Amino acid sequence: MKRKLSLVALATLVALTGCNDDGDNGSNGLNSLVTQTDLATGNSQCWLGGVQIDSGVDANGNGTLEAGEIAKTSYVCNPDNFSSSGVELPYSVMRNDLPNAAIPGSTMEIRNGGYGSDIDADPSNPMRFYGLTDRGPNASYTGSLGAGKKFPTPDYTPRIGLFEIQATGSVRQVSTILLKDRDGNPISGLPNSAALGGTNEIPYDADGNPILVDPTQPYDATTNPTKTDDYGLDSEGLVAMKDGTFWVSDEYGPHMVHFDATGKEIGRINPFAADSRDNFNLPGEFAHRWANRGMEGLTVTPDQKTLVGIMQSSLDNPGKNRTDLTRIVTVNLETGAISQYLYRQEKLQNANCAIKALSATRFLVIERDGAFYNTNPNAMKRVYEIDISAATDLEKVATATNMVQDPSVGLTIDGRTLEQVVNDNLAGGDSSAGWDLLANDGIVPVTKKMVVDMVAEVGYPHDKMEGLWIINNSRIGVLNDDDFAVWSTDDGELEQKYLDDAKSRIDANTLYIVKDLDLGIE
Repeated sequence: MKRKLSLVALATLVALTGCNDDGDNGSNGLNSLVTQTDLATGNSQCWLGGVQIDSGVDANGNGTLEAGEIAKTSYVCNPDNFSSSGVELPYSVMRNDLPNAAIPGSTMEIRNGGYGSDIDADPSNPMRFYGLTDRGPNASYTGSLGAGKKFPTPDYTPRIGLFEIQATGSVRQVSTILLKDRDGNPISGLPNSAALGGTNEIPYDADGNPILVDPTQPYDATTNPTKTDDYGLDSEGLVAMKDGTFWVSDEYGPHMVHFDATGKEIGRINPFAADSRDNFNLPGEFAHRWANRGMEGLTVTPDQKTLVGIMQSSLDNPGKNRTDLTRIVTVNLETGAISQYLYRQEKLQNANCAIKALSATRFLVIERDGAFYNTNPNAMKRVYEIDISAATDLEKVATATNMVQDPSVGLTIDGRTLEQVVNDNLAGGDSSAGWDLLANDGIVPVTKKMVVDMVAEVGYPHDKMEGLWIINNSRIGVLNDDDFAVWSTDDGELEQKYLDDAKSRIDANTLYIVKDLDLGIE
């Protein structure tokens, strides 16, 4: 919309064009004209909108500044804090009555919030994105039945939120989609049974009591065990498909679950051949996920035909082998064909927390540690670009004298899993010897190069950098998981999650935008 100049725009124009010694008219007696045009959000010059100011001489004397008469163009853009301090997402308070162990005598807020497990672009609106929660507020706790988690809101349903960037520089939540089972009932975030990869993680309520199948009766391992949910998800990876459906990956099975636009389950992929809900199966080794470090990231190739998932950390394959080796798996949604690749992390026991497709073979990946920058200046929060085109597809490695494809643990070398090969050859914190052995047998990981170091970029203050949004070819969004603003002490007491030692800043989902990139999106 073209309109008269505001004082701000006029002042800007004067600064840009200076004064004309010929007075009101140009050197040829022609009028100088200025127009300003409102810019909507998403504009290539002003991402949050603003004003475009055009100036020039009315060469044909018709009183209108036409395109061929524009001599100068400038912009006054709306303020943008996303690339500096970040912008917090809105939240509601689920409960505020529980004691805050961090500040004795006070209570804490449990917030919803929690949308930082992953984010993904809304395919129909470039200024909107979807955010995913995990299983709900929880904290590590060891109670009467052993190690597990406290669930202060045990009836919480994992969900997807739709958010929109506003011209004011804020974020608005547009809608919420609760995740449901195949009958349309809301699922929970409680653990799965052992048949679906459950690790006997005991669920407790806020008071430390086991959550039982029948809460009115005492615990009995046979007749009244702890409550599980085979539709329960610890959701972590999100894909918003162009057809309006969603794929979600999780840290339990791991499962890759297909939901319709209303949040109702319509399909599933996991490593459990006996699960009648499955469309396809993941390789058996994925059932050996490190507890609470399952399939953290999920994306789909630009043609919408292949899901690509990344595990958060090395597999416990077959036992604890916790190194810098993680796995990427691809699943063709039409045929079920599987490919599998290795990713080498920058240091042992880092976490891969998101993956997003740039092309059929190139992806952005979050890699982070668990440190807070305010207490550890060496905290690592990075985004890498990876390419699988030259990496070894583990599913295509032929059986040889020393190499066997085992249906339970995957490719083995001299009877050892790939995780064991690296773990058994660690020298202090150096895994090079193990990776060299893999290379000697022709196993090459994906290539990678750093796109952005968020600690260097913004002094990233959060511990869990987990959500990744490809906005366009020059911008990405990064979002943290705030854990619903809930944390716990070493002995399992619930406390507010703070970002500073003074306990003055509560962690919150905060969106940062990195711009001026060249992503080469295909």
